[in-house]
Amino acid sequence: MRLLLMGTLLACFFAAEQSFAAEDIPPPFGFRWNDPSGKVEQVLVAAKARIVTREQKQKREVWTVEGLVQPGLKRTLFEFKERFLVEVELQYEYDKWTIEHYNNRMGEIRRYFDGKFGTGKLVSRTRDSDSDVLQTLVGYQWMVGGTMLELFYFSAQREALVYRTITVTYKAM
Repeated sequence: MRLLLMGTLLACFFAAEQSFAAEDIPPPFGFRWNDPSGKVEQVLVAAKARIVTREQKQKREVWTVEGLVQPGLKRTLFEFKERFLVEVELQYEYDKWTIEHYNNRMGEIRRYFDGKFGTGKLVSRTRDSDSDVLQTLVGYQWMVGGTMLELFYFSAQREALVYRTITVTYKAM
């Protein structure tokens, strides 16, 4: 009887552990959290993407990657801690898009994530016009299991010069 009880408890423990892992938000492109940097590099090379830079930042290594095929995707940052994948940031820039296009795209992405992970938390909504550069930052966050997903819109405008970007950041915590 004790063996049966012990076996049942172990099965429940492992099932619970698997369900927590299944609840995590996975990184994009079919990667998994804690994939080794060598595996990530092999996939990127096979996809004909270019690792433009490799930088050490504190105890992490950050790769800037270009050439991954997705509409509007300018660059992707891969972050590794002790050579294992812990963060992926997608940076989207759409040439010649108006602010309305960016607002619509931001809304589409947010609704998609809300539908998949529950309602996101508004973490930033600022507009700074203290200088001659008008800056806008709007951000949302989703936390699921041991992972976080962030969606941000950033805009900086000075007269006719405009820079806009949407970033989607996946993080293992």
